[in-house]
Amino acid sequence: MTFKHIHSPNFSKRTAEIDMLVIHNISLPPNEFGGRYIEDFFQNQLDPSAHPYFASIQHLKVSSHLLIKRNGECIQFVDFADKAWHAGVSSYRGRDNCNDFSIGIELEGADDIAYTEAQYQQLNKILADLCQQYPIKYIVGHSDIAPAEKPTQGVHLIGAK
Repeated sequence: MTFKHIHSPNFSKRTAEIDMLVIHNISLPPNEFGGRYIEDFFQNQLDPSAHPYFASIQHLKVSSHLLIKRNGECIQFVDFADKAWHAGVSSYRGRDNCNDFSIGIELEGADDIAYTEAQYQQLNKILADLCQQYPIKYIVGHSDIAPAEKPTQGVHLIGAK
């Protein structure tokens, strides 16, 4: 798999074997698509004056391994060998800190807005490749590992548990 790379400083050394894929959604500003705001956010370069919402999140240090944009373009921010900071306070099947053992994939989207066919096609290719490269046991949505943070998320229906 080859993707456009944009380095995020928000990562750390991985200490556990990868066996989970976590699918998230993100849009910046909320429910708006396009532009560089997500890329800027993952690089700690989000301009808080560009939109009122940005002032409330500019202090956060987050990242994801991959972002699939609305047109299907995929950007990698963190190498799979490293731990991206996508899951926050999380737990799944008795294991805490899901960032330790997962790969995070963001779809540019929102809980109540349909994803594009291009995104689904790209996601399916990525999931197939990652499942060949790693001993993946679980494909989950953010709401499956941190329901208090994001109580609704339709994406979790993509993968089996």
